[in-house]
Amino acid sequence: MTYGEKNTAITGIGQSEVSRGSDKSALELTVDAALGAIRDAGLTRADIDGIATWPGADNNTSGFSPVGVAQIQDALRLKLNWYGAGGEVPGQYGAVFNAIGAISAGLARNVLIYRTMYEATARKTSFANSLVKGGERQAGIFLWYAPYYNYAAALQQSLMFNLYVHKSGIRPEQVGQIAVNQRRNASLNPAAVYRTPITIEDYLNSRMIATPLRLFDCDVPIDGSTAIIVSRMDVARDGPNVPIRIEAIGSSMQYRNSWVQLDALDTQAQPKVAEMMWSRTDLKPKDVDIAQLYDGFSFHTINWLENFGFCERYGAKDFIEGGTRIALEGELPINTGGGALSAGRLHAYGAVHEACTQLWGRGGDRQVKKPLNVCATSTAGGPLAGAMLLVKD
Repeated sequence: MTYGEKNTAITGIGQSEVSRGSDKSALELTVDAALGAIRDAGLTRADIDGIATWPGADNNTSGFSPVGVAQIQDALRLKLNWYGAGGEVPGQYGAVFNAIGAISAGLARNVLIYRTMYEATARKTSFANSLVKGGERQAGIFLWYAPYYNYAAALQQSLMFNLYVHKSGIRPEQVGQIAVNQRRNASLNPAAVYRTPITIEDYLNSRMIATPLRLFDCDVPIDGSTAIIVSRMDVARDGPNVPIRIEAIGSSMQYRNSWVQLDALDTQAQPKVAEMMWSRTDLKPKDVDIAQLYDGFSFHTINWLENFGFCERYGAKDFIEGGTRIALEGELPINTGGGALSAGRLHAYGAVHEACTQLWGRGGDRQVKKPLNVCATSTAGGPLAGAMLLVKD
């Protein structure tokens, strides 16, 4: 069977300035990223016939998703055959998976996909992206959080991470290798928001946010936008860049889709998602050259190393010991641009942008030196997760 994603490829990428507080509006940042991606793909606005984002405009002051499809379509005067947005999808990659479906169905040839965050500005006036909003009546899953003062994602994820620590025996100095490695990578990335290297001692001395999560385990709220163009393969091969094929995707939901009644707290939804992705390709974990792994918290990155099969279950502590395996010079360089922990919280789309940057050899000082053809990338924690295997054509 030939799966639909194999007939699609990433043909262009774009990114706005990323900062801890922008002078530009969220829409301006989105336009910058979108035009950059269109230009990079060798296309014009007239060539874009589809558009997708995650999760769509949130219509609040959180800065979590301030620009909807209608706004960017109007700003760019796009004439679309298809568009889509929504939050109930396999993590942030739902927009990519929907675009693959639209291309496979003949609804579009070139889909602009973007993710915009404006949390750095929003958090100056409100508790941005909090699970529970002060003064608001709580409903749905938040009824489970409010009585326990579980206001932030760090508190929620720390409960799951505690279980993982108990089962795996991972030590703080091993966990810290994720943050230290990614800050080193960010120091070589001129677009990263935090570029000063840190040591394991710095990590261990950083303040505790919610045991066992320390400050450097948490991603960084920013203002910025990332965009990619996903094209039908025959169109992709006419462009200026070597197409980066979407070789396989993982989008399954085999567990209870519940943030408060999750079946597998310490692995979350990742194992079945990874299993689905590997079932759709002949490639194996040993074929992967680099990995851009979701890092809303360092816990997620550690989980993905195991669930992708780069090491055994609860074996990440040994895999990342000392940081050499995951470094730019190591056998599996991860989050080569600094990831959300140091480059900024662009969710999984920052990871896709960095994957393409590396596969196209544009990484500059942080470019991995060995030949690169295959990248595994992933998104999200909790009950929602997605994974993609990207291959240079």
